[in-house]
Amino acid sequence: MAKYNITEKKEKEAAYRSLVSPRLMDELKEKILDIILIQKKYKDKEYSAKKLAEDLGTNTRYISAVVNVRFHMNYTSFVNKFRIEEAMTILVDKRYQDLNMEDISNMVGFSNRQSFYASFFKINGMTPREYKMRHFAQHPSLRESRKETRKSKRVSSNIG
Repeated sequence: MAKYNITEKKEKEAAYRSLVSPRLMDELKEKILDIILIQKKYKDKEYSAKKLAEDLGTNTRYISAVVNVRFHMNYTSFVNKFRIEEAMTILVDKRYQDLNMEDISNMVGFSNRQSFYASFFKINGMTPREYKMRHFAQHPSLRESRKETRKSKRVSSNIG
């Protein structure tokens, strides 16, 4: 007899997903992308699936169905994906080098540092700090801080 009763997780097919026509799914997909990505609502900590549904004149079941079927994830994962992509850009941008992880977490729309770290690790398999360190290890010339850059510019302008 097996020690653990492990069963394979079956993909559940929610009935409401089939109620949304493919044409409506495509329309909603484009509108969702426009609001979440183009209008950058992913940065808004308070912007929920409910608010998105209200803005689109639909309900949260339709939003959930579209995000699940068209993007293959739930609403939270969908929004966090854009937050993490922006955080990855900020982490390796010299202009933001002096920011701490809490600041970056807030900038991209996370309510707290813990959820930022958890989402970042889930997507990248490493912490934001590890990601930043690896990037700067691969590109040592980017490591100097803004203060050092300004200082070297002053010195070189005084020499010339």
